[in-house]
Amino acid sequence: MITHRRALLGATAALLAAPSVLRAQGAAPWASRYPELVFAIIPSENASGVTERYGPFIDYLSRRLGTKVTLRIANDYAAVIEGQRSGNVHIASYGPSSFARALMTGSQITAFAIETNLDGTKGYYSVFYVKKDSPYQRVEDLRGKNLGLVDPNSTSGNNVPRFALNKMNITPEQFFGRVVYTGSHENAVIALNQGTVDMCANWWNDEQESNLLRMARKGMVKAEDFRIVFRSDQIVNSPMAYLNALPDDLKSAIRTAVLELATADKKAFDAIYEGKQGPLMAVDNAAYDPIIELNRFVDNLRRRG
Repeated sequence: MITHRRALLGATAALLAAPSVLRAQGAAPWASRYPELVFAIIPSENASGVTERYGPFIDYLSRRLGTKVTLRIANDYAAVIEGQRSGNVHIASYGPSSFARALMTGSQITAFAIETNLDGTKGYYSVFYVKKDSPYQRVEDLRGKNLGLVDPNSTSGNNVPRFALNKMNITPEQFFGRVVYTGSHENAVIALNQGTVDMCANWWNDEQESNLLRMARKGMVKAEDFRIVFRSDQIVNSPMAYLNALPDDLKSAIRTAVLELATADKKAFDAIYEGKQGPLMAVDNAAYDPIIELNRFVDNLRRRG
């Protein structure tokens, strides 16, 4: 599943002057060992959208840490996993299943921040969309039609959908005409909109926020052209994680900067979440134990399939 040949795409970076407090006190003890930190993110949307959304955050993190931070956008989820497993990615933003997969495959990393919703909850959902004017009312109505999934390591775009379909006694590769991996949540909706697939999996927070609504705000699609035919149980929200091998004072500085983002640089925070989510909160690896079990369940399905 994880290939060493999957390369991370370079995106954007900013080397900014260290804060005056750091200049006054001298460089941090870790500075000479880490003149550059790499922050990678899974491709939940297309590359240009990630760059616009996360560019201000990368600038903020560079200022807070007093060192260069480079944003890298991966070709696929596995590239982020491999990047941290090999030690080439210092900080990463994951989906729950891809983070769990990183732990399962030996990455020495720790989750330190989790996304939250406006109501303070820390979960989201997987949904199946169809076109609004299609005749399909239930997943069972789509026998022989084409299903769009996102990536083998996507929580809401693959693992939770496969778990849900199994509970419906549906084996995707047998029930549907084709199962198509689209690579990103945006591409899954585009494939549905263009008729390449008849139903697609995606992430959905609530009536106020989802990938579909983000796409609509960017003018990519009209949200009212789609409807939900299935919604999962709640899934634990996405984490950020750093390498265990980083010096403790550097990890502390990263953690503090990220957890203070919503108040320390509201503009950068809003660039990511557009006022649709709450501040990042502290988390640990144990929060993702249920996702490890989900991954194992889906792995067993694949082996049986």
